[in-house]
Amino acid sequence: MPRMLDVSDDVRAEIGDEEADRLLAGGDAPGSYDCTSCRTPGDSDQERTSTVLFVGEETAVLAFAHATCIPSQVVPVSEEQLQGAVRSITGEDAAAPAPGAQPAPAAPVPTTPRQATLGITCGLVLIEGDLRPALVVEPDGPIARPGSAGTDDDFLPLLLEQGFHPVTDMNQLPGPNPGWSALLAMGKLHAVLQPGSAGNQAAWWQAHQPLAVSDGWRAAANKAQSVLMYAAPAGSIGHQPREDLMRQALENAAAKGALVAAEMPLAGT
Repeated sequence: MPRMLDVSDDVRAEIGDEEADRLLAGGDAPGSYDCTSCRTPGDSDQERTSTVLFVGEETAVLAFAHATCIPSQVVPVSEEQLQGAVRSITGEDAAAPAPGAQPAPAAPVPTTPRQATLGITCGLVLIEGDLRPALVVEPDGPIARPGSAGTDDDFLPLLLEQGFHPVTDMNQLPGPNPGWSALLAMGKLHAVLQPGSAGNQAAWWQAHQPLAVSDGWRAAANKAQSVLMYAAPAGSIGHQPREDLMRQALENAAAKGALVAAEMPLAGT
């Protein structure tokens, strides 16, 4: 019996017509699966199901998702991230941390005279009566302008030049930043993407290991199909253990004119 599968043109181009047709005919496709986005059970015999192809440098993994969660698509990831996803699929990955604000592994960002790192914390913020998924970005030191030999912190000016907006009121939804997106795949946060060359996207921040997010955060992201990203200079926010404390720190930074933000769509979830 044919499965209720969606195979996008991009996925078909990667796996070939023969494999795509075999999937659509019911071969090589599981009836039941765990959705690669929301991580809840799905059944391709009973509901529309998307084929999602994760492509690394040397490896590709075909996964399945509810069509209501994400469309069929190709998701480029690093080889290291893809191997981590394989471990997750086979049950060898560590359990997700408890819900709440969760600090992410830091990715290196060059500055002078040392390397600063960007820390990302996932949390929920209440805006206009709705809980919205947020990424809070804060470096652990000054971020210098590329090519500069100075010691000034240009983190916020650089983000303003790239389309982020000053935050003056945490109760207002930040404006969008076209070309930016958050990559949430296999139920984990992989990267923040920015516009690249030739219409492609490049990683602005990339987790050393994919970051497990809480069920509440992921549900809010799937509902909104977007993520809010807030950014502040080093020492403005800190690693807050609770979301109410994170909200207070964000409001304090906004009051000082030290907070920028943007709304960005999800990529890959």
